[in-house]
Amino acid sequence: MRRWIFKPHIFLILVILFEVLVSEAKVAESQDLKTRTEKFFKSALLDKNQMGISVFHKGAELIDLNGGKKFIPASVTKLFTALAVLENIPPGTKFTTQLMSVAKKEKDVLKGDLYLVGGGDSGFVSESMWYLVNAFTREKIKTIDGDIIVDDSLFDNKRFDESRENYRVDRAYDAPVGAMSFNWNSVNIFIRPGSKSGDPALVLIDPENEYIQLRSEIKTSKTTDYSVERQHTPQGKDLIRVKGRIAEGSKELVVYKSITDPNLWSGYNLKQFLKEKGIILKGKIKSGKAPVGAKILAESPSRPIEHLLADMNKFSNNYVAEMLTKQLGVLKGVPGSLPMGLDLIRDSVRGAGVTDDEFAIFNPSGLTRENQITPQALVKVLEKVRKDFRLYSEFVSSLPIAGIDGTLKNRMKNGKSFRWVRAKTGLLTGVVTLAGYIGLEDGEVMSFAFVYNGSKDGGQVRNQFDRFIAEVLLTP
Repeated sequence: MRRWIFKPHIFLILVILFEVLVSEAKVAESQDLKTRTEKFFKSALLDKNQMGISVFHKGAELIDLNGGKKFIPASVTKLFTALAVLENIPPGTKFTTQLMSVAKKEKDVLKGDLYLVGGGDSGFVSESMWYLVNAFTREKIKTIDGDIIVDDSLFDNKRFDESRENYRVDRAYDAPVGAMSFNWNSVNIFIRPGSKSGDPALVLIDPENEYIQLRSEIKTSKTTDYSVERQHTPQGKDLIRVKGRIAEGSKELVVYKSITDPNLWSGYNLKQFLKEKGIILKGKIKSGKAPVGAKILAESPSRPIEHLLADMNKFSNNYVAEMLTKQLGVLKGVPGSLPMGLDLIRDSVRGAGVTDDEFAIFNPSGLTRENQITPQALVKVLEKVRKDFRLYSEFVSSLPIAGIDGTLKNRMKNGKSFRWVRAKTGLLTGVVTLAGYIGLEDGEVMSFAFVYNGSKDGGQVRNQFDRFIAEVLLTP
């Protein structure tokens, strides 16, 4: 029987040969993908000079199309914000909203002011207010013989940071921020037709409160043509004016408008919720600061930080992005500010191996044309997160799922991409972006970034990005 003799030099040659073959296969695959990529976008009639694409798989770059060129990223900027939040604020962290007072209680009367103290909870909504008021009812107070004073001193008093685009609109995506905020600092307006043409339409504000004044001038008609405008009044409140017509028999319409003053908005909503519990306020709604030594009468914790991140990423919520950035600022000092938080975001991006000439961030939500990011910088951040067990689960869970939820709910619903893509979207005039992860059936994950800055219709560009994932990246 012939004995097998191990010969190191032969083994070494075989190893080298194997590595060469694997390397050549990877080069061939990369070249094939590059060719298919250029062919795809040429047929899609998209100018490759207006696009940047970077795709990584198993730590190697598969596709690089202008990957080192800086583009306007729009809302994929929120990926950087999410990284900084998860690196600096541990999962499970909650922010608390409190009701406080230094006044004495005599029978069922609070003989003084009630302070509503904001903890910077971006998810403080109607359910949170109910929780807070229900906790307050256990104090058995029926009358507040003083004012409601709203304390938002945890953050600075800049409602609209100058890093946003330099014009304001009354749409919900451009809502102001403050440490004491409520319902994303936006109001819902519901419009229903009357029973027949010529009847006044039914218009409802949710939630109803004294801060919002409603003026309805909309009628039921044969057709629908309406407008909803918000105006700030000399009294410091907001007037919602609804004009036009709504077709009889049509479905209920809903419009979302931002409010102007988070403090008064929150205070008047607290007053209304207290009233519905039979608790009467004798004084006014004001802004101020809770005195040292004030007693906590009730408090409402936020949802965990990872849930707030999902609010930001799944629905591309600009308000939440700025609120979380000010929470990062609080880590450096009170009051927390956007510039302080942005410093930590930039530090986190640099920690992913991104150099200063690859990015410039002035606003954490992407609601600006001043931000500049390379596709490769986006992928470096995605790759850093993917390899960090402490960050990846919460990060990827915050992203929209193709065909399922968030801003990808109505995209990639059919075919190979359905549920296999988790990514952040971005959209401004002339800007379309998509960046995140593509899952593969063998358990591997691709990190990718697509950025388009050009004149093509945004819907057309989005469709081509979705097709590219299915027809090129997920097709051998």
